[in-house]
Amino acid sequence: MRSLILFVFIVVAAPALAAEPDRGKLPMELTPFEGKIGKTYQDSESDWQGPVPAPEGAPNIIVILLDDVGFGQTSTFGGLIPTPALDKLASEGLRYNRFHTTAICGPSRAALLTGRNHHECGNGFLMEWATGFPNYSTMLPKSTATIGQILKDNGYNTWWFGKNHNTPDWETTVAGPFDRWPTGMGFEYFYGFNAGETHQYYPVIFENTTPVEPDKTPEEGYHFMTDMTDKAIARMRFAKSVAPEKPFFMYFAPGAMHAPHHVTAEWREQFKGKFDMGWEDYRQQVFQRQLEMGIVPEGTKLTEKPDWVPEWDSLSDEQKKVYAALFENFAGYFAFTDHEVGRLLDAVKELPDAENTMVIYIVGDNGASAEGGPDGTLNEIMNLNGLETKLDDVIANLDKLGGPESEPHYPVGWAWAGNTPFQWCKQVASHLGGTRNPMVISWPARIKHDDRPRDAFVHLVDIVPTILEAAKVPMPTEVNGIEQKPLAGASIYASFTDPSFKGRDEQYFEIFTNRSIYEDGWKANAQHTLPWRQDLAPGNWGQDRWELYHLSEDFSEANDLAAAMPDKLEAMKKQFQAAAEEHDVYPFDDRGAGRLAIPKPPVPGWDPDSSTYTYFAGATRIAEPAAPPMKNNSWTLTAKLTTDGADTEGVVMGFGGVAAGMVLYVDAGVPVFDYNYFEKHTVVRGDKPLPAGEATVELDFDYAGGGAGKGADITLKVNGQEVGSGRMHATVAGRFGIDTFGIGEDTGQPVTTAYQTPFKFTGQIEKVTVEVKK
Repeated sequence: MRSLILFVFIVVAAPALAAEPDRGKLPMELTPFEGKIGKTYQDSESDWQGPVPAPEGAPNIIVILLDDVGFGQTSTFGGLIPTPALDKLASEGLRYNRFHTTAICGPSRAALLTGRNHHECGNGFLMEWATGFPNYSTMLPKSTATIGQILKDNGYNTWWFGKNHNTPDWETTVAGPFDRWPTGMGFEYFYGFNAGETHQYYPVIFENTTPVEPDKTPEEGYHFMTDMTDKAIARMRFAKSVAPEKPFFMYFAPGAMHAPHHVTAEWREQFKGKFDMGWEDYRQQVFQRQLEMGIVPEGTKLTEKPDWVPEWDSLSDEQKKVYAALFENFAGYFAFTDHEVGRLLDAVKELPDAENTMVIYIVGDNGASAEGGPDGTLNEIMNLNGLETKLDDVIANLDKLGGPESEPHYPVGWAWAGNTPFQWCKQVASHLGGTRNPMVISWPARIKHDDRPRDAFVHLVDIVPTILEAAKVPMPTEVNGIEQKPLAGASIYASFTDPSFKGRDEQYFEIFTNRSIYEDGWKANAQHTLPWRQDLAPGNWGQDRWELYHLSEDFSEANDLAAAMPDKLEAMKKQFQAAAEEHDVYPFDDRGAGRLAIPKPPVPGWDPDSSTYTYFAGATRIAEPAAPPMKNNSWTLTAKLTTDGADTEGVVMGFGGVAAGMVLYVDAGVPVFDYNYFEKHTVVRGDKPLPAGEATVELDFDYAGGGAGKGADITLKVNGQEVGSGRMHATVAGRFGIDTFGIGEDTGQPVTTAYQTPFKFTGQIEKVTVEVKK
């Protein structure tokens, strides 16, 4: 009897005593079959196989990544914008005050998701600025599997909400390939946008790989930040209802706080007058708060004001009014974003395993952005095309601030203030203003709150190994048969319990050849380009002035030791060169807007020698590089239509949106072409309605040539007869912005306010052909 009991115990306990699976190569086979197979079912014993579960006790993991946030903007790190949800999370966990990004979004996200440096995973810069070198192509190699892929193959649910800036945009059409979309990078579900930014009222959304439209209009209260938060909460609750023991990994990446800063007046108006003190006083107040809160160490110096920021008191009353309003709008957007993230965090507390949920909240993928230019803007796409906004244009349209017809961004002075106490800003990877961002980590089951910030030197590449250690999952040597590049980062898990944890002893930085090297408390910097001058490409790298800082004693990079310690500086410069060779940084490329105009690869499967593009109704959401090359070229568009004459309306071809773009549409039967040159509209309208029945509408766009962005003559024809003409003196040279090309409707943003999107064509479109005359 005793032996029988022992036998039964062993059989029942066998699954618990089974050997831990080999997680070193992914994906793993099903769990071993431990039954018995005889000649028939009568002499066989079944045993269900299944996918390998996550390690016992593996936590839920949420990584929240905001966009374009300065070190001195949130109340949690001494800033003057109240972020109560972030404050609350920090009060339950740990703050990190020496956490680092790459200084710009796509590269930061690649480093975060893969645990490799951004150049090593093909993301040396942004997809819109991609060049034909492996380290700058933005084509994430399969040898750098994402944390989503690793955790999915180890028994996790994996979800991605919000921004995806890591898919080459010539691969974001229905033709794919989809292996560099979130669903191809290990995420089981994606709800978001494939670009550096999106319009928050008219977002270009995909669910997995299918384009979807918002279920409400802006007038009905739609905002993408709320939409993506609702979707994230719903999926998290649903998953835990069905499989409460299965852990999840959620990557929650809002478009906020990247421009365009879209928010309702209700949120903006609570900040009315709060920043009238100007950016110098803002900076002084924040610095004092940071000292009092222990965010910056005692003895830290506030860095001096650079010559590219004017004195607030030197500004005119009009300038002060506009600049303050633009930052009030940003603050309102931030407060709204914090509210929405707070809803997500509140929902986490309702989970059955809330205590075993680790939240890693990275407050910005780079420092505050100066891409709004000296005066700020209501059309930031114009700035990214190398064209500065005039203050008079902002003043004339200030009533649109924060609304659907605006794409606002604040002026450079607020970026400088937002990065208190550091120098410089986003894009400038040489200095901490570009690369140092706040981070908060909470995990009630493992982390006890400590008011003192952790001051370990940490980088984005350290997040993947930290997650793996927390989940008790090894870094695989092979994924889908492909050998993996080693991780560049190291786990900071020990910092959860050890306040003296030191972090990294070396890290390089490079964006737009703004570059830096950190080693054992020392940092050497060479600033090279200006973030608000995308048209500026100075070259002359040998003329860059290098600076030297001892960060162990100089938290803010306030005391340049280059002149006093030339030998140390030379040694650090050599260290950077070695790191640049090792981590695939070369070739240097400081071109800004010029890179936007570089032809990108065609859509995979397209004949690169063809100049004829034929589309049918329903061909929508085609990214700019995948659309016909209609900028800086002459072209003819021919639309074969069937209409009901004057009763017909709708879009035939739409390209771009609020900031810039062009559209051919029909209004009460009359064909209309509208070219939106940064909100200056050239409209060519037919002289009468189209005839009922079959009709051919032809648009000839005769580009002037002689460089990029030149003018054009426009001729509109119906059935071979000219019905309208016009002339433009300038055209968009680089990008229309954050919307797409489509046939039969205007998805996303409207190119013009003459109609409401999607304004679908009510007749029939046989086909639309674009013949480009290169």
